[in-house]
Amino acid sequence: MSDPIVLLDIKDRIATVTLNDPDRRNPVTGNNMIEGLLSAFDKVQNDPNVSVMILTGAGSAFCAGGDIKAMHAKTDQFGLPPLDIAESYINGVQRIPLALYNMDVPTIAAVNGPAVGAGCDLTMMCDMRIASERAKFGEVFLNLGIIPGDAGSWFLIRRLGYQRAAELTFSARMVEADEALEMGMVLKVVPHDELMDRVREMAAVIAAKPPRTVRTAKRLLRSAERVDLPDYVNTLAAFQALMHQTSDHHEALSAFLEKRAPSYSGK
Repeated sequence: MSDPIVLLDIKDRIATVTLNDPDRRNPVTGNNMIEGLLSAFDKVQNDPNVSVMILTGAGSAFCAGGDIKAMHAKTDQFGLPPLDIAESYINGVQRIPLALYNMDVPTIAAVNGPAVGAGCDLTMMCDMRIASERAKFGEVFLNLGIIPGDAGSWFLIRRLGYQRAAELTFSARMVEADEALEMGMVLKVVPHDELMDRVREMAAVIAAKPPRTVRTAKRLLRSAERVDLPDYVNTLAAFQALMHQTSDHHEALSAFLEKRAPSYSGK
């Protein structure tokens, strides 16, 4: 049997999701990658033992985006009538940004190599990005005469601001790791061989926090992007009142006062 198109490993409250089509540089079309990712994301979201998710690629690339050969040959969904192509986007790749946006655990993209087109957008859909020195990013859709049909522009504007998102979209150029760090696309650039260790270190810091509080904080960060301040502070008051009643809050206070490491139960 061939290996699964998406690998999922859960250990120490950290889920690692790996795009696993390395011979083809992990494209999201021309295989079952979309369904594999959606299945993995659903398991992560619904597992109370997960506090943080790492997303990475197998082999030399993070994700090559769409299958250009299939686009050229008009195979798969690319050969369908226009309305059917639209439906294939809605029922296919566009489910990925919705799944990642609605995920309550923090997400970290460990960008191990080129992230191109939909692959670049996939990194932007995560909360944080750490890049290998071999990483490259490209919002290259216009080079192929298409637009970011996976909602990548929605995330790019929010991560980088309108002017930078516009420049990357309209130029459709590749961005090396160092420039990605300079413009704020990534938090860090690390030696390639240290990438997963460094990302797991960050994930472990998050995984050590009270599990339900982590998920609540993620929901509130997400909400802050779209609601007005008066409504937001009212929501904060309600959630904060709930947090004060949790066992993990009381454990955190006791551990702090007793100068010991806390032991959280997720309650």
